[in-house]
Amino acid sequence: MKTAVVQTRVDAALKHDADAFFESIGMDTTTAIRIFLKQTLIQHKIPFEIIQDGSFYSEKNMKALEHSKKQMENGQHSIHELVEI
Repeated sequence: MKTAVVQTRVDAALKHDADAFFESIGMDTTTAIRIFLKQTLIQHKIPFEIIQDGSFYSEKNMKALEHSKKQMENGQHSIHELVEI
């Protein structure tokens, strides 16, 4: 089978942590990436759920954003300038 090189840049800490995780389950990162690519083609989709690790779209934050939006619509807001530190 003819092979091709896939090269990408990732944060060093992310690579280190991923390498350690994959090693702990008996594979290397290259094998994990190969599995990801094959499963993507088999399933015709990303083979796992993508979850936000932040809280921007959390229920609590969405309510706060909606509250702020209503305040702005009702003229209950003040303008602040961005000041560089």
